[in-house]
Amino acid sequence: MKTFKFKMNVLPAALIFMVMVMSLPANGAYTARGKVKNDTTYKVYTGKVIDALSKKPVVFANVYLVKSSIGTVTNSDGEFVLKVPLGELNQAVGFSFIGYHNVEIKLSDLSQEENVIKLEPSSVPIKEVVIRTSDPSELLRMAMRRIDENYKIAPEMLIAFYRETIKQNRNYVAVSEAVLDVYKSPYNNDFEMDRVKIYKGRKSQDVKKMDTLIFKLQGGPRTSFLLDVVKNPGALLSSDFIEYYEFLFAGFVTIDGRDNYVIEFNQRDNVNYPLYKGKIFLDTKNLAFSRLDFELSEKGIDLADNELVRKKPIDLKVNVIGAHYMINYRVLDDKWYLNHVRSELTFDCKWEKKLFKSTYVTALEMAVTDRENEMVDKFRYKESAKMSDVFADQVKNFTDGDFWGEYNYIKPDESIESAISKLNRKLKRKELEPGN
Repeated sequence: MKTFKFKMNVLPAALIFMVMVMSLPANGAYTARGKVKNDTTYKVYTGKVIDALSKKPVVFANVYLVKSSIGTVTNSDGEFVLKVPLGELNQAVGFSFIGYHNVEIKLSDLSQEENVIKLEPSSVPIKEVVIRTSDPSELLRMAMRRIDENYKIAPEMLIAFYRETIKQNRNYVAVSEAVLDVYKSPYNNDFEMDRVKIYKGRKSQDVKKMDTLIFKLQGGPRTSFLLDVVKNPGALLSSDFIEYYEFLFAGFVTIDGRDNYVIEFNQRDNVNYPLYKGKIFLDTKNLAFSRLDFELSEKGIDLADNELVRKKPIDLKVNVIGAHYMINYRVLDDKWYLNHVRSELTFDCKWEKKLFKSTYVTALEMAVTDRENEMVDKFRYKESAKMSDVFADQVKNFTDGDFWGEYNYIKPDESIESAISKLNRKLKRKELEPGN
């Protein structure tokens, strides 16, 4: 069996991609024991968030119950599904995204289906913003010193939705999803890590399509919380790495109705290592990190192959094309919480002595859909997801159409829904074959 592994030096842990030839597991649905909400009385609201001027979808916008921890995000088509407990139907739903004015609508004013929410672009008058320092790197150091003030210093329990996908060329060949139970450790404790375990999950994949190589993301659910760079600053925000970057002010923007500094960064020319470039958004009032949007810098991407490829067949050449990361935090009662992360890695694979090559895109996405501050259950470490785990091996095939029940999730975009339908049809045909 031929294998190779990618080791992505991401903040500070590894995103490891493992390639192997393997068979498809049996049907079913993974369920782990855990303390989760079991209220099945809820109402479902669906719709689309668009730019009021261009009418284009607003991708990855926040959708949430106002003054509540319940929420989700829009997909790449701007669409959302929000499940609201019956006891919360007197509340309002908030919609927000970077660079737009927030919108709040009473649930009683929404239809259950086909809502169209229009967000108006916003601008920040410079004269109203206090410039704390002319040195953006010093501003970042000030923000790091204020983490204990801006983020939770007490543990809490989270419910999160997780999805990972694999595309070979233009086609999805694997989709895996789960509801996660999460013990979120305090932000002022550098030694205690977040703990993640799968509550329920499912997958669909096309083994025949990937009969040469089968890609799996190792450590996915665990990695999605290691991407919380405020808690795990790693190769981006830690004091040891700040000197390897150049920073500059890039203006101001509104996020969740609050003014934010925009700081652009890129690795220095003399840094012989694959690092990052992108933007960091800091709340101008509290200096909280509200958003980070970054990717592998072109200055170091040629060096990424050696860092990302741990092991591969000798006759397989792998070139990293790009890696992009997005991390969002949401403010509630003047405290910031991890809300949504997305990571995407693109690379080419070519066998020697063969003319064709394949481009693979592997992506993971996680959204926190609810949190609990009182009933905190620090489950045992041995129950937690490990970086060595292969998520796709821990969940079983898609079966029930109403699999998620009362749990909020990220609505699949049209291409993923189409892929799931296609993969499931292939799976059903395989089950009907003699010998299965």
